[in-house]
Amino acid sequence: MLTVDFDRLRVGRRTRFIDVGAGGGRHSFEALRRGAEVTAYDLDEVELKSVAEMFDAMAEAGEVPPGGSGQVQAGDVLAMPYADGHFDVVLASEILEHVPEDDAAIAELVRILAPGGTLAVTVPRWLPERICWALSDEYHANEGGHIRIYRADELESKLVGAGLVATHKHHAHALHSPYWWLKCAVGPNRPKHPAVDAYHRLLVWDLMSKPAATRVAERVLDPFIGKSVALYFTKPVAS
Repeated sequence: MLTVDFDRLRVGRRTRFIDVGAGGGRHSFEALRRGAEVTAYDLDEVELKSVAEMFDAMAEAGEVPPGGSGQVQAGDVLAMPYADGHFDVVLASEILEHVPEDDAAIAELVRILAPGGTLAVTVPRWLPERICWALSDEYHANEGGHIRIYRADELESKLVGAGLVATHKHHAHALHSPYWWLKCAVGPNRPKHPAVDAYHRLLVWDLMSKPAATRVAERVLDPFIGKSVALYFTKPVAS
């Protein structure tokens, strides 16, 4: 389940790509399938071990084009161990809402992006997220949880103020918003609740089968209740 448009990111063979806050690696795997030089970066070393194992499995299965490579790196978004302008594409998907010092994190994302490169940032969208917060404190008030709700124009202004040029934005995962509202309504730690379990099975079926009806429905609903907003930027080349 991808939140960003990889064609818009222009990820291809030997693209230097970093997935900051990679988590389970869903975006890292797609970049590797396209032949990029991928770095999956995250604080969670357990998650990264699984990502590294999947990188190896993909290589053994012949799913990595020539020139593609995958590596993992544990570390903090506030102090990334890379030179200025090291990456052609920087992705930060669903992480800034967790970071108290978001301005400092944005500065690091911009620093490691090469001039002419592309940065994509995704965060939970304001309205679906506000509904989740209204339904359940437990959803966000926990260690490592969401500490803020962004409006898209507010976040865009932060990144433009950090020296980037905004190029595009879109919403994603509309079918997931009702699932999270339902989880919050019954209690976010009750995954076996019959209604939550049924909806989860629906989402898994949709992910695996990709039926035309739900794909069309999600495209229609994304502008209204998309769970995430994705913002795209470029870094100007100095004249």
